[in-house]
Amino acid sequence: MSVLPLVFTSGWASGVNAYAVVLLLGLFGVTGISDDVPGTLQRPEVLIVAGVLFLCEAVADKIPYVDSLWDSAHTVVRPLAGAWVGALLAGQSGSVPDVAAGLLGGSTALASHAVKAGTRMAVNASPEPFSNIVLSVAEDLGVGGVVAFAMFHPVAAAVVAGVLLAGGLLALVLLFSRIRRFLRRRARRREARRLASRPR
Repeated sequence: MSVLPLVFTSGWASGVNAYAVVLLLGLFGVTGISDDVPGTLQRPEVLIVAGVLFLCEAVADKIPYVDSLWDSAHTVVRPLAGAWVGALLAGQSGSVPDVAAGLLGGSTALASHAVKAGTRMAVNASPEPFSNIVLSVAEDLGVGGVVAFAMFHPVAAAVVAGVLLAGGLLALVLLFSRIRRFLRRRARRREARRLASRPR
């Protein structure tokens, strides 16, 4: 069962930035910092693709409304990445069934993705763009810090990830009115575009 804290932590982190998780774990394995990283994540092509997509996400995450569009497109990608990484980690250790680890990683990634997407909607309800940049940088640093911490202290990192996930879900409840305002504004813009495109 010793791999479960790492699976949970990587699942939480995948819901925030799946490409950063794959890239970081792969680099930890390639450089020999950790022996617990599956060989699949250390393959050069996996690292290159993860690196390029991480850079794309780093840019998209800092642009208002583009970040929410990016999040929508990754509603499936992030949970699948969390499940994939979880199953790989479990297969590497042989301590828990791959399916169980995949379910844990995927469901945790889905929950943290919901927190990230909802928080971005709330932030986009405000007119200034700087909060997007601050939030994006905080997310990247948080994912990097927690994943690195998990390599050496998996149980403590899982506790940190659990607290962040619980805090994020609570924040979603508190930000519900701002999220609803964002959704209404987006619906009005779509309706305005639809009316403008009608033939006269």
